[in-house]
Amino acid sequence: MNILHTGDWHLGKTLEGFSRLEEQEIFLDDFVRIVEEHHIDLVIIAGDVYDSYNPSAKAEKMFYDTLKRLSDDGKRLTLVIAGNHDSPDRLVAAGPLARDHGIIMMGTPKTVVEPGVYGQHRIVDSEEGFIEIEINGESVVIVAVAFPSEKRLNEVLYTGMESDEEKLTSYEDRMKLLFNNLEKHYREDSINLLVSHLFVMGSVESGSERSIQLGGSYLINSAILPETAQYIALGHVHKPQVVPGSNKRARYSGSPIHYSKNEINFQKSLVKIRLAPMQAPDIEEIPLKTYKPIEVWQCDNLASALKKCEENSSRDCWVYLEIKTDQYLKENQIKELKELKKDIISIRPITHEEIAGNKETKTFRERAFEDLFKDFYMHQRGKEASQETMDMIMSLVYGEDEYEAD
Repeated sequence: MNILHTGDWHLGKTLEGFSRLEEQEIFLDDFVRIVEEHHIDLVIIAGDVYDSYNPSAKAEKMFYDTLKRLSDDGKRLTLVIAGNHDSPDRLVAAGPLARDHGIIMMGTPKTVVEPGVYGQHRIVDSEEGFIEIEINGESVVIVAVAFPSEKRLNEVLYTGMESDEEKLTSYEDRMKLLFNNLEKHYREDSINLLVSHLFVMGSVESGSERSIQLGGSYLINSAILPETAQYIALGHVHKPQVVPGSNKRARYSGSPIHYSKNEINFQKSLVKIRLAPMQAPDIEEIPLKTYKPIEVWQCDNLASALKKCEENSSRDCWVYLEIKTDQYLKENQIKELKELKKDIISIRPITHEEIAGNKETKTFRERAFEDLFKDFYMHQRGKEASQETMDMIMSLVYGEDEYEAD
């Protein structure tokens, strides 16, 4: 059986206010093509379909149109679980209609998928967090745990339990108990999978993920992942990687698009898994295109920055522009740069003191509030704060009697 693992699409996500929908739409077209070319039987989307609980109508339409195309009139099965960015209720709202297309949606760890026909396949058994499916004559047992927040995890484990003394205090201990309870469904004559959206200790985040950890409480060790799961498809971490200590069975597919400049140095990909009962998975990473690169341009002065923008004016890329300078850039200079090159995300002036690492340069804590606010305003607005703005801010901070403008 051919399985394709993806996740963290974050449809509707922006780059510091700039829309990424156009890139996401191109990716979705590529995704459908890849699924067809590789003769995929089962598509797994491991959470964070959307970037917010209230996605735009455009983002939702893109998702549903893609699911319909993946279905191929119900010949292909798709499993979708909710991540920490998704509204479980909103994600599964279309479940009854999606069923005819072979689409299974699971919003929380308590979700029970109704047995029956899904497209041209059948769910023969199910409980909370578990489904057994017949796909093209093969049996597939999937333990599917949508994003297990503290509250949702407790709802699964402790419903009806009266005594607090019986409850486990550690998040990891509770996850271990949940996996142990669900692992009993695995069988030797079936393909055994685990799908979840969580953070496993030792995995490397890229920085564009919204943390699901609270003081480290949502961390789990790979040692508690079910040993009898042949492949473990995870979502949340945006860098594609094998989970340390999982014997290469557990993987994050990563996000399909570079969602921050911290991600630009690693290849985005999908994970194709070929599986049969009682066999080790045959795993292949399928690289994805960079639909619109994020670049950091470092220029020695304003003149070289203007030249760089002019030379690259027709290139389709996002730009973080860093310019070495002894003074803040004026509003007209910033305007000229942005007129030459669209899609400049930010323009950051870098002083020679910063470059040289001057020992006399003040640390963040040592710098005056007035200087810090000026830097903040420049970073956010791309221009210097007016004297009127500075007077207002400083009077609010120090009081009108204690602050006098120069």
